[in-house]
Amino acid sequence: MTHKLFCFPYAGGGASFYRAWPDTGVHGFQVVPVQLPGREELFVEPFHDSVGQAADDLAGRITGSLGPSDEVSLFGHSFGAVLAFEVARRLAGSRPPVHLVVSGSANPVTPLPREAADLDDDQFVARVEMLAGYTHPALSDPDLRDIVLPALRADVALHESYVAEDPRPIPVPITVVRGATDHIVSAEDCVAWGAVTSQRCDQVELPGGHMYLVDDSAPLFDLLRRVLAGSLL
Repeated sequence: MTHKLFCFPYAGGGASFYRAWPDTGVHGFQVVPVQLPGREELFVEPFHDSVGQAADDLAGRITGSLGPSDEVSLFGHSFGAVLAFEVARRLAGSRPPVHLVVSGSANPVTPLPREAADLDDDQFVARVEMLAGYTHPALSDPDLRDIVLPALRADVALHESYVAEDPRPIPVPITVVRGATDHIVSAEDCVAWGAVTSQRCDQVELPGGHMYLVDDSAPLFDLLRRVLAGSLL
């Protein structure tokens, strides 16, 4: 039996971020980075049209990759958190996740304001960087920006247009993580995730802002290890 932790990227991100995490097999679970279309090795594939379509596709891919005795948990940050939630809902009927860990995100029944998707490129980059408190290094290089920007735009458009189609709680325990100085997601936003699960919902703060896991992923990785081992508290 293998406990697989499927990790969903933040807006504009790719699977390579999670591939840089340490080999986790010795800790009782295996990190499985989730790659979205339109980036890295899936660069030529078209972007998803909606969060629902993305979740249908990703849930099918995850299910198809599992062995009969594999256990599943999910992690997602920011945009990745709503993807992970919607995938968890789709898996709940057949391969219920052991745990869902969401990070840097308000609960999925709270719509986001449309603040960035309709702006021109320069305004869009400035707005996203202001909202996230993080500057992607590639966006300052004109050649790399042309590669990164379409995926970032596509993800932000999906996130800002997302509304949970099914508000019923899922039968999956949730741990909600935020950076202690996150200026986007409040502690109250994290507590509100309790409304979308019929199981336990814990809130945890880690040092840093909205993109705390980019600055230092070690505290998050340690938290994931403890959560998946069932020893959060």
